[in-house]
Amino acid sequence: MQKTIFQKIIHKEIPAHIVFEDKECIAFKDIDPQAPIHCLIVPKKCIARVGEASAQDENLLGHLLLVAAKIAHQLKIYDTGFRIVINHGKDGGESVPHLHVHLLGGRALQWPPG
Repeated sequence: MQKTIFQKIIHKEIPAHIVFEDKECIAFKDIDPQAPIHCLIVPKKCIARVGEASAQDENLLGHLLLVAAKIAHQLKIYDTGFRIVINHGKDGGESVPHLHVHLLGGRALQWPPG
């Protein structure tokens, strides 16, 4: 099976503007930002999409959300507000079949989102 772009970033085969990394995940700036701050938080374990996560992934899923909050503090959008998005499937906006969390902020975000 061919590696996703996220797996290539995780393995440092292609460059990315990394804002956070630990043993469980990596976070980097989105190359097509939809807000002034738009980072992707990607687990190093390859899970195709959130709906395919298992009970064994429960701690990892929670970790991704805690990392999002940590990055929001780091990038100074925690106090003004931010949005966390996880897409699932084509109609949900998924473009890469590797679970990832979008962290968006730096401006007032509209609702509904689209």
